[in-house]
Amino acid sequence: MSVGAALDAVRKKLGPRKPRVAIVLGSGLGFLADEIADPLRILYRDIPGFPEPGVAGHKGELVAGTLENVPVIVQAGRFHLYEGHSAAVAALPVRVFAGLGIDTLIVTNAAGGVRRTFRAGSLMLIADHINFMWRNPLTGPSEPGEERFPVMHEPYDAELRALARTVARESGIPLEEGVYAGLLGPSYETPAEVRMLERLGADAVGMSTVPEVLAARARGIRCLGFSSITNPAAGITGEALAHDEVLAAGKEIARILGVVIKGVLRRL
Repeated sequence: MSVGAALDAVRKKLGPRKPRVAIVLGSGLGFLADEIADPLRILYRDIPGFPEPGVAGHKGELVAGTLENVPVIVQAGRFHLYEGHSAAVAALPVRVFAGLGIDTLIVTNAAGGVRRTFRAGSLMLIADHINFMWRNPLTGPSEPGEERFPVMHEPYDAELRALARTVARESGIPLEEGVYAGLLGPSYETPAEVRMLERLGADAVGMSTVPEVLAARARGIRCLGFSSITNPAAGITGEALAHDEVLAAGKEIARILGVVIKGVLRRL
Protein backbone atom coordinates (compact mmCIF):
# COMPACT_ATOMS: atom_id res chain seq x y z
CA MET A 1 0.00 0.00 0.00
CA SER A 2 1.45 3.34 -1.07
CA VAL A 3 0.08 6.60 0.28
CA GLY A 4 2.06 8.43 -2.37
CA ALA A 5 0.46 6.57 -5.28
CA ALA A 6 -3.04 7.15 -3.92
CA LEU A 7 -2.29 10.82 -3.26
CA ASP A 8 -0.87 11.33 -6.75
CA ALA A 9 -3.96 9.77 -8.32
CA VAL A 10 -6.35 11.95 -6.31
CA ARG A 11 -4.33 15.11 -6.95
CA LYS A 12 -4.37 14.43 -10.68
CA LYS A 13 -8.16 14.05 -10.63
CA LEU A 14 -8.68 17.16 -8.47
CA GLY A 15 -6.59 19.48 -10.61
CA PRO A 16 -6.67 23.00 -9.13
CA ARG A 17 -9.24 22.16 -6.42
CA LYS A 18 -7.92 22.60 -2.88
CA PRO A 19 -10.24 21.04 -0.28
CA ARG A 20 -10.02 22.49 3.19
CA VAL A 21 -12.27 20.10 5.12
CA ALA A 22 -12.66 16.33 4.73
CA ILE A 23 -15.84 14.57 5.83
CA VAL A 24 -16.10 10.82 6.36
CA LEU A 25 -19.71 9.76 5.88
CA GLY A 26 -21.15 7.06 8.11
CA SER A 27 -24.23 4.97 7.39
CA GLY A 28 -27.17 7.06 6.19
CA LEU A 29 -25.21 10.23 5.43
CA GLY A 30 -24.66 9.60 1.73
CA PHE A 31 -27.13 12.35 0.86
CA LEU A 32 -24.56 14.97 1.95
CA ALA A 33 -22.36 13.97 -0.97
CA ASP A 34 -25.29 14.74 -3.27
CA GLU A 35 -25.60 18.26 -1.83
CA ILE A 36 -22.06 19.25 -2.79
CA ALA A 37 -21.93 22.06 -5.34
CA ASP A 38 -19.81 21.62 -8.48
CA PRO A 39 -19.06 17.99 -7.55
CA LEU A 40 -16.13 16.01 -8.84
CA ARG A 41 -16.52 12.28 -8.19
CA ILE A 42 -13.48 10.02 -7.93
CA LEU A 43 -14.27 6.30 -7.85
CA TYR A 44 -12.27 4.15 -5.46
CA ARG A 45 -11.36 1.79 -8.30
CA ASP A 46 -9.40 4.68 -9.82
CA ILE A 47 -7.31 5.21 -6.68
CA PRO A 48 -4.42 2.79 -5.99
CA GLY A 49 -4.85 1.01 -2.66
CA PHE A 50 -8.53 1.94 -2.22
CA PRO A 51 -10.67 -1.22 -1.98
CA GLU A 52 -14.34 -1.32 -2.89
CA PRO A 53 -16.50 -0.97 0.26
CA GLY A 54 -18.31 -4.16 1.13
CA VAL A 55 -20.99 -2.88 3.54
CA ALA A 56 -24.58 -1.94 2.75
CA GLY A 57 -25.10 1.81 2.93
CA HIS A 58 -21.53 2.67 1.93
CA LYS A 59 -20.68 3.93 -1.57
CA GLY A 60 -17.22 3.83 -3.07
CA GLU A 61 -16.17 7.33 -4.08
CA LEU A 62 -14.60 10.58 -3.03
CA VAL A 63 -16.61 13.70 -3.86
CA ALA A 64 -14.89 17.08 -4.02
CA GLY A 65 -16.61 20.45 -4.34
CA THR A 66 -18.10 23.02 -2.00
CA LEU A 67 -20.60 22.62 0.81
CA GLU A 68 -21.88 25.80 2.47
CA ASN A 69 -19.24 27.60 0.35
CA VAL A 70 -16.43 25.63 2.03
CA PRO A 71 -14.10 23.56 -0.21
CA VAL A 72 -14.58 19.98 0.94
CA ILE A 73 -13.75 16.43 0.01
CA VAL A 74 -16.18 13.76 1.17
CA GLN A 75 -15.44 10.09 1.66
CA ALA A 76 -18.57 8.14 0.75
CA GLY A 77 -17.78 4.63 1.95
CA ARG A 78 -15.14 3.75 4.52
CA PHE A 79 -12.91 0.71 4.94
CA HIS A 80 -13.64 -1.29 8.08
CA LEU A 81 -11.19 -3.51 9.91
CA TYR A 82 -13.85 -6.21 10.21
CA GLU A 83 -13.82 -6.55 6.42
CA GLY A 84 -10.27 -7.83 6.76
CA HIS A 85 -8.56 -4.52 6.04
CA SER A 86 -5.56 -3.42 8.05
CA ALA A 87 -5.66 -0.28 10.18
CA ALA A 88 -3.34 1.32 7.62
CA VAL A 89 -5.88 0.73 4.84
CA ALA A 90 -8.69 2.11 7.02
CA ALA A 91 -6.62 5.24 7.53
CA LEU A 92 -5.40 5.55 3.93
CA PRO A 93 -8.06 8.09 2.85
CA VAL A 94 -7.20 10.35 5.79
CA ARG A 95 -3.52 10.20 4.90
CA VAL A 96 -4.44 11.21 1.36
CA PHE A 97 -6.54 14.09 2.74
CA ALA A 98 -3.58 15.19 4.85
CA GLY A 99 -1.39 15.22 1.75
CA LEU A 100 -3.98 17.42 0.04
CA GLY A 101 -3.57 19.96 2.85
CA ILE A 102 -6.89 19.69 4.69
CA ASP A 103 -6.89 21.20 8.18
CA THR A 104 -10.14 19.75 9.56
CA LEU A 105 -11.57 16.23 9.53
CA ILE A 106 -15.23 15.55 10.35
CA VAL A 107 -15.96 11.88 11.09
CA THR A 108 -19.41 10.35 11.48
CA ASN A 109 -20.62 6.90 12.37
CA ALA A 110 -23.62 4.83 13.39
CA ALA A 111 -23.29 3.49 16.92
CA GLY A 112 -25.08 1.59 19.63
CA GLY A 113 -26.01 3.47 22.76
CA VAL A 114 -24.23 2.28 25.89
CA ARG A 115 -25.39 5.17 28.07
CA ARG A 116 -28.74 4.06 29.43
CA THR A 117 -30.45 7.37 28.75
CA PHE A 118 -29.69 7.09 25.02
CA ARG A 119 -32.55 6.07 22.77
CA ALA A 120 -32.57 5.25 19.06
CA GLY A 121 -32.40 8.61 17.32
CA SER A 122 -30.03 10.29 19.78
CA LEU A 123 -27.12 12.29 18.37
CA MET A 124 -23.80 12.21 20.23
CA LEU A 125 -20.87 14.58 19.85
CA ILE A 126 -17.71 12.54 20.40
CA ALA A 127 -15.61 13.99 23.21
CA ASP A 128 -13.10 11.12 23.37
CA HIS A 129 -12.67 7.52 22.29
CA ILE A 130 -11.48 4.15 23.56
CA ASN A 131 -9.57 1.95 21.11
CA PHE A 132 -10.76 -1.61 21.61
CA MET A 133 -9.89 -2.57 18.04
CA TRP A 134 -6.39 -3.52 19.22
CA ARG A 135 -5.08 -2.04 15.96
CA ASN A 136 -3.35 1.26 15.27
CA PRO A 137 -2.54 2.69 11.80
CA LEU A 138 0.58 4.34 13.25
CA THR A 139 2.23 0.96 13.89
CA GLY A 140 5.34 0.38 11.79
CA PRO A 141 7.55 2.91 10.01
CA SER A 142 6.31 6.49 10.32
CA GLU A 143 4.70 8.00 7.27
CA PRO A 144 6.34 11.27 6.09
CA GLY A 145 4.96 14.22 8.03
CA GLU A 146 3.44 12.12 10.82
CA GLU A 147 4.32 12.49 14.47
CA ARG A 148 5.74 9.29 15.92
CA PHE A 149 4.05 9.68 19.32
CA PRO A 150 1.05 11.97 18.85
CA VAL A 151 -0.39 13.28 22.09
CA MET A 152 -4.02 12.18 22.40
CA HIS A 153 -5.18 14.29 25.34
CA GLU A 154 -7.69 16.02 23.05
CA PRO A 155 -8.36 13.81 20.00
CA TYR A 156 -11.57 15.72 19.21
CA ASP A 157 -10.96 19.46 19.04
CA ALA A 158 -12.53 21.43 21.91
CA GLU A 159 -13.14 24.54 19.79
CA LEU A 160 -14.91 22.55 17.08
CA ARG A 161 -17.00 20.73 19.68
CA ALA A 162 -18.06 24.05 21.19
CA LEU A 163 -19.02 25.25 17.72
CA ALA A 164 -21.10 22.12 17.13
CA ARG A 165 -22.90 22.59 20.45
CA THR A 166 -23.70 26.19 19.51
CA VAL A 167 -25.08 25.17 16.11
CA ALA A 168 -27.21 22.42 17.65
CA ARG A 169 -28.58 24.72 20.35
CA GLU A 170 -29.50 27.44 17.88
CA SER A 171 -31.14 24.85 15.60
CA GLY A 172 -33.11 23.29 18.45
CA ILE A 173 -31.35 19.95 18.00
CA PRO A 174 -30.66 17.85 21.13
CA LEU A 175 -26.95 17.00 21.12
CA GLU A 176 -25.46 14.70 23.72
CA GLU A 177 -21.72 14.39 24.30
CA GLY A 178 -19.77 11.32 25.27
CA VAL A 179 -17.08 8.70 24.74
CA TYR A 180 -17.07 6.42 21.70
CA ALA A 181 -15.67 2.90 22.01
CA GLY A 182 -14.34 1.44 18.77
CA LEU A 183 -14.48 -2.38 18.59
CA LEU A 184 -13.20 -4.65 15.86
CA GLY A 185 -16.55 -6.29 14.99
CA PRO A 186 -18.24 -7.46 12.83
CA SER A 187 -20.46 -9.14 15.43
CA TYR A 188 -22.53 -6.84 17.61
CA GLU A 189 -21.56 -6.78 21.27
CA THR A 190 -22.89 -9.22 23.85
CA PRO A 191 -24.77 -7.88 26.89
CA ALA A 192 -21.74 -8.72 29.04
CA GLU A 193 -19.46 -6.73 26.73
CA VAL A 194 -21.82 -3.77 26.85
CA ARG A 195 -21.83 -3.87 30.67
CA MET A 196 -18.01 -3.90 30.54
CA LEU A 197 -17.96 -0.89 28.21
CA GLU A 198 -20.37 0.97 30.47
CA ARG A 199 -18.13 0.40 33.50
CA LEU A 200 -15.08 1.53 31.55
CA GLY A 201 -16.67 4.88 30.68
CA ALA A 202 -18.00 4.38 27.14
CA ASP A 203 -21.25 6.03 26.10
CA ALA A 204 -21.54 4.59 22.58
CA VAL A 205 -19.98 1.69 20.70
CA GLY A 206 -19.21 1.14 17.03
CA MET A 207 -16.75 -0.43 14.59
CA SER A 208 -15.05 2.50 12.86
CA THR A 209 -13.68 6.04 13.24
CA VAL A 210 -10.77 5.38 15.61
CA PRO A 211 -8.16 4.57 12.92
CA GLU A 212 -9.04 7.69 10.93
CA VAL A 213 -8.74 9.96 13.97
CA LEU A 214 -5.42 8.44 15.03
CA ALA A 215 -3.95 9.09 11.58
CA ALA A 216 -5.37 12.60 11.47
CA ARG A 217 -3.96 13.56 14.86
CA ALA A 218 -0.53 12.27 13.85
CA ARG A 219 -0.63 14.93 11.11
CA GLY A 220 -1.97 17.68 13.40
CA ILE A 221 -5.41 17.74 11.75
CA ARG A 222 -8.29 18.96 13.92
CA CYS A 223 -11.04 16.38 14.32
CA LEU A 224 -14.76 16.65 14.98
CA GLY A 225 -16.80 13.49 15.44
CA PHE A 226 -20.47 12.52 15.70
CA SER A 227 -22.20 9.24 16.50
CA SER A 228 -25.75 8.60 15.35
CA ILE A 229 -27.23 6.36 18.04
CA THR A 230 -29.25 3.92 15.96
CA ASN A 231 -30.15 1.55 18.78
CA PRO A 232 -29.56 0.80 22.46
CA ALA A 233 -26.66 -1.65 22.72
CA ALA A 234 -27.31 -5.31 23.54
CA GLY A 235 -28.75 -5.94 26.97
CA ILE A 236 -29.91 -2.37 27.56
CA THR A 237 -33.51 -3.10 26.53
CA GLY A 238 -33.46 -6.86 26.03
CA GLU A 239 -34.43 -6.56 22.36
CA ALA A 240 -32.42 -8.22 19.58
CA LEU A 241 -30.64 -6.06 16.97
CA ALA A 242 -30.94 -6.22 13.17
CA HIS A 243 -28.54 -4.54 10.73
CA ASP A 244 -31.41 -3.44 8.46
CA GLU A 245 -33.03 -1.63 11.38
CA VAL A 246 -29.71 0.04 12.21
CA LEU A 247 -29.45 1.33 8.62
CA ALA A 248 -33.03 2.64 8.65
CA ALA A 249 -32.55 4.44 11.97
CA GLY A 250 -29.24 5.85 10.74
CA LYS A 251 -30.93 7.49 7.76
CA GLU A 252 -33.44 9.26 10.00
CA ILE A 253 -30.80 10.65 12.36
CA ALA A 254 -28.55 11.55 9.44
CA ARG A 255 -30.85 14.36 8.29
CA ILE A 256 -30.53 16.02 11.68
CA LEU A 257 -26.77 15.47 11.76
CA GLY A 258 -26.54 17.01 8.29
CA VAL A 259 -28.02 20.23 9.66
CA VAL A 260 -25.34 20.36 12.37
CA ILE A 261 -22.47 19.60 9.99
CA LYS A 262 -23.56 22.27 7.52
CA GLY A 263 -24.00 24.75 10.36
CA VAL A 264 -20.44 24.06 11.52
CA LEU A 265 -19.10 24.50 7.99
CA ARG A 266 -20.82 27.89 7.69
CA ARG A 267 -18.90 29.12 10.75
CA LEU A 268 -15.44 27.76 9.96
